[in-house]
Amino acid sequence: MSYAGPESDQPRPRRSPPRRALTVALAALVPGALLGWLAYETLGGPGDGGPGRATGAASSSQASSSGGAAGDGKPGVPVSPSATASAPAGAGSLKGKVVVIDPGHNPTNFRYTAEINSTVDVGTHRKECDTTGTSTNSGYSEAAFTLDVAHRLRTLLQGQGATVKLTQDADRPYGPCVDERARIGNAAHADAVVSIHADGSGAGNRGFHVILPGEVRAGAADTRAIVGPSRELGTLIAGDFARVTGSAPSNYLGDGSGLVTREDLGGLNLSTVPKVFIECGNMRDSKDAALLTSGAWRQKAAQGISEGIVSFLRG
Repeated sequence: MSYAGPESDQPRPRRSPPRRALTVALAALVPGALLGWLAYETLGGPGDGGPGRATGAASSSQASSSGGAAGDGKPGVPVSPSATASAPAGAGSLKGKVVVIDPGHNPTNFRYTAEINSTVDVGTHRKECDTTGTSTNSGYSEAAFTLDVAHRLRTLLQGQGATVKLTQDADRPYGPCVDERARIGNAAHADAVVSIHADGSGAGNRGFHVILPGEVRAGAADTRAIVGPSRELGTLIAGDFARVTGSAPSNYLGDGSGLVTREDLGGLNLSTVPKVFIECGNMRDSKDAALLTSGAWRQKAAQGISEGIVSFLRG
């Protein structure tokens, strides 16, 4: 827009008073608009990366997608949108914690009867290295069950940030023996160890039970330091396992509490870290067997055990 300046000799047409007032108003507004436009261009519009834009500056909507939420102390730190959208509650809360999962028996133990029948010292006496475990009447083995639940449990705990180790992963011909299983947890300085099993009791005996270490001080065994924390771990697992799976505590052991104390198990006697066994059900009962052979139920079993472990480790 151009107009004749005051230095111009060109005569100006006369304006009516209203039009003159409008012209004055426009003359006052136009420079302000120009200044605003120039400032906008200099600083850069939202998201345009224009020149002069402060490095790392972001709008509130950009901050939420880039890790710059208010109060987090990390403005502008890139975070994957999928990580913030799909991370489970409490993810990473077990960082620095070590959990050892002990899948009972071994799928190929049956091929090494001489080796698994050899005895090892469990503190109070000598006991067989390992056994083949039990199975359902249809032939689904305890070893297959324990390994499947162990894998599911490992995934859940790793999702919480824990370091997880297995005593065996069908990666050895037999065993390990019960004394070595204990040593694996001890050497890992595990914060918790859970040995996974399924029982082989008579038909009609149903439900799960958690086995706790008794107080043993004999030979290489001294459980005095782990009896208390192991009971806490076992109690939490029993409660969460019952809630998540819908299974009742054993109707044949534990007086309905789902908790049983034993002093004859090498995996417990020789442990120096909190450790429990869980018998997830009775493979010889048809109703329990229907649960144990269900992949969906095994996922619930892993979830229940996981929640008990998480509660224990969080204190």
